[in-house]
Amino acid sequence: MFAVIRTGGKQYRVTQDAVLKVEKLEAEAGSTVTFTDVLAVGGEGSLKLGAPVVAGASVTATVIAQDRLDKVLIFKKRRRQNSRRKNGHRQHVTVLRISGINAA
Repeated sequence: MFAVIRTGGKQYRVTQDAVLKVEKLEAEAGSTVTFTDVLAVGGEGSLKLGAPVVAGASVTATVIAQDRLDKVLIFKKRRRQNSRRKNGHRQHVTVLRISGINAA
C-alpha cells in the first residue's frame, strides 16, 4: 500500500517503513506526526484519488532526527570587475519513518 502526502509545499509518495527527509517540522525526535493532507491512496490494483484530499485518510510517521542537508554553494561573479561573492546554505530537514497508512 502507498500514499501520496503533501507537506512543506511538496508531495511525497510513501510506503510502510519508508524513511524520508521533509522540510523541517516542529517535533522532537521519537515523537509521532500525523499527516492528514493525503492526496492519493493506492495498493493491490486499486487507487483512491482525493479532490483535493482523500476524506478520512491519514499517514502516521515517527520522527527519527532533526538534520541538515549537504551544503549548497552559491558563487556569483561579474567578469572583468574583480567582483565575486561566495555563500553557503544548509537546509534544515526532519527525517521520518512512515509507521502507518490509514486509507479509511
